[in-house]
Amino acid sequence: MFSLVVFDLDGTLVDSRRDLSESANELLAECGADALSEAVVTPMVGNGAPALVARAFAASGIEPPADAVPRFVAIYARRLLNHTRAYPRMDEVLAALGARASLAVLTNKPLAATRAILAGLNLARHFADEAILGGDGPLPRKPDPTGLQYLLARVGTTPPEALLVGDSMVDWRTARNASTAICLARYGFGFAGVSTAELGPDDRVIDAPADLLQI
Repeated sequence: MFSLVVFDLDGTLVDSRRDLSESANELLAECGADALSEAVVTPMVGNGAPALVARAFAASGIEPPADAVPRFVAIYARRLLNHTRAYPRMDEVLAALGARASLAVLTNKPLAATRAILAGLNLARHFADEAILGGDGPLPRKPDPTGLQYLLARVGTTPPEALLVGDSMVDWRTARNASTAICLARYGFGFAGVSTAELGPDDRVIDAPADLLQI
């Protein structure tokens, strides 16, 4: 049905909550702030490193230093794969989907971290290099549709032929802005912030990665 399937990364392809939380807390500790629980940090994920850092410092009640974002990125680069894992059967699901459609990744995470995680979890082989877009490139971050539109144009696909798979309202809005279909992962940690009242009758929700094979 779809000729292009585009995936979010955090909360969709991989569970990265602990590494992100521990990285944020290491930076906060360096700046004299108390640690935040993983449950507090997790909802801060999804809009890119600058937003996560700003939210973490706001929750701690202290002003971030001018170099807070690059310091966080450097800390996180040392922790990328300490605890981060692909969701169950993800490699198998991507292999099956890749035989039917072009696959891509669209994330607000920095590109270097994205590539390192995909390679470290043996998922990079499912995506062409040019089909992986991070949040620190020349294109605006989600929910701006420009990145998704670029991926459509790259393979000559129209919006009705594309499916964006994500776990948050950021992904939902991105699909809406680009007029593509959306599939939200209920198993993802961003789904807690999804407003189900806003979902349309054609919006899909899955409980496990393997459910994608039925779409």
